[in-house]
Amino acid sequence: METSMRYTSNSKSMKIHAKEKVPVNSKTHLQLHGELDTGTGAPSYFCAMIRHFFPEASTGLGVGLHYDKRQKLRCLVRGKKEFPVRADKRVTFNIKGRCDIDQDLNQKNPKGAAEFAWNIMDFKEDQDVRIKVGYEMFDKVPYMQIRENNWTLNANMKGKWNLRYDL
Repeated sequence: METSMRYTSNSKSMKIHAKEKVPVNSKTHLQLHGELDTGTGAPSYFCAMIRHFFPEASTGLGVGLHYDKRQKLRCLVRGKKEFPVRADKRVTFNIKGRCDIDQDLNQKNPKGAAEFAWNIMDFKEDQDVRIKVGYEMFDKVPYMQIRENNWTLNANMKGKWNLRYDL
């Protein structure tokens, strides 16, 4: 199980996130993940999703159900397509999108982004770094991510940020 501690710019408490991937076959897995708000002691959300990877097309697709305390139950669909910029795939151009559909079949929170990702293996001894720079189409905002081994910092040009530490 993958666990992490997360803190965002618009939160007053730390969140504990857990994710488990259960293999279905070599290209498909069931992904279960949820979050516990340490301020309230209650779960923030729970999600179950079937994810399939198409390696010949460097594409992933996921469909699932998401439950949270505010928006209740909803269905979600997400996809990502990766285009290698270099032959070694350390620099890629990615297109990704997500659509949530509520119980009344209304679309909620559409997301779509285009980004460049640069993976630097052994930046220093035992230190891997990933840098992402992208643009979120629906919010119309540039964003960036810096990941160093267990630490991840995400930020956008509207001043929102979050920090994650993988346990």
